[in-house]
Amino acid sequence: MNRTFIAVAAALTLSAMAVRAQAPARMVPIAEAWSGTSVNTTIFRAGSVVSRAGVQYAAFYDPEGRLTLARRRLGTDAWQTAATQYTGNVADAHNVISIAVDADGFLHVAFDHHDTPLRYCRSVAPDTLALGELRPMTGLDERRVTYPEFHHLTDTTMLFAYRSGASGRGNMVLNVYHTPTQRWTRLHSVLVDGEDRRSAYWQMCTDARGRIHLTWVWRETWMVETNHDICYACSDDGGLTWHRSDGTPYALPITAATAEYAWRVPQGSELINQTSMTVCADAPCLATYWTSAADSVPQFRLVWLGADGWRSTLIGRRSMPFSLSGGGTKMIPVSRPCLAGSDSLLVCLFRDAERGSRVTAAVASPARPDRWVPLDLTATSVDAWEPTIDTDLWLSDGLLHVFVQRTSQGDGERTVSTQPQPAGILEVDTRALRDLLR
Repeated sequence: MNRTFIAVAAALTLSAMAVRAQAPARMVPIAEAWSGTSVNTTIFRAGSVVSRAGVQYAAFYDPEGRLTLARRRLGTDAWQTAATQYTGNVADAHNVISIAVDADGFLHVAFDHHDTPLRYCRSVAPDTLALGELRPMTGLDERRVTYPEFHHLTDTTMLFAYRSGASGRGNMVLNVYHTPTQRWTRLHSVLVDGEDRRSAYWQMCTDARGRIHLTWVWRETWMVETNHDICYACSDDGGLTWHRSDGTPYALPITAATAEYAWRVPQGSELINQTSMTVCADAPCLATYWTSAADSVPQFRLVWLGADGWRSTLIGRRSMPFSLSGGGTKMIPVSRPCLAGSDSLLVCLFRDAERGSRVTAAVASPARPDRWVPLDLTATSVDAWEPTIDTDLWLSDGLLHVFVQRTSQGDGERTVSTQPQPAGILEVDTRALRDLLR
């Protein structure tokens, strides 16, 4: 299909999706993308869109399942796109694409994993979308990879985390990349150990001081209803050593017996896995949802480290119940929530069938994390979409750019027969979000 036609069609469709007149956001379309599953829009895509040196990159599977890359100069709406030589199993929403850009301008890509061998490559040169051949990272524990994600640590180092092993029987692996040597080395073959009895489903972030924050839930089997509890660990030395929130060191690997429990949540509580973390006013924060013993409705919740220990509060209040159970990718009436935080603002992005499954932002002040103001950012449904943001741009410039595409998802890894939908970047005016708190 002609790329000019695709761009025009995407612009027309996304403009229909775009915000009501009062909403502080605008959509910048990229191109049409696969929409029969949520593989382009799952929240554990830690690297759907990234920025470096004034250039923004995005990745997605096109309607034919080809790994597609895009780039633009920030401040412009014109995207350069390239369908690469690689394809992925788009019928399985686990098989996401994660990208990162190193200090030399090389694009790193990991894609198409669900308990399968590592598929990793780099661009053939800096500042290009052309990818080289598949290559190993360290060559260790790379046969059963799931949930790949990149995180920038310093200007010359970045982390790569993934699960080695199957759901309910997997371990967290951590590698580090050194830009001066262009080499990956192993930090931990088993950082969080399920002891062949359970798996950790984690979310990770780094703060302005280079500290790494990690939270996770345990899952006892591959069934999502066996999720339980929220744990925490932190590293001040690039992931080499880890400690609890009170500074006491962990003996590695971390196990269920040694983990710090930030919040206890029993099995069967509709506790979701793999959500989002941020650091707000020096406090690590996690957004998730679960059902309490006193409430039959799953509620979005914030868990954060306060001066007197771990605390939790609701992010608004929902009234629509649902049950979270079974295996595989679930089609749930809410998305997993994504957090972005600063010293003056907390933003929680989500979709909820109660609000027409639109892209919604709830905002709060770090001083009042129990008082949230919601605002719908799109006028129409995004169906099975979950939020991912340009974390690099948020940390460097305080700009909130959200990867948005309407996607569908059949419950338990089933595809939905649907037309390709345009992918784009929703640029959110954070000054207007702050005004909501006045």
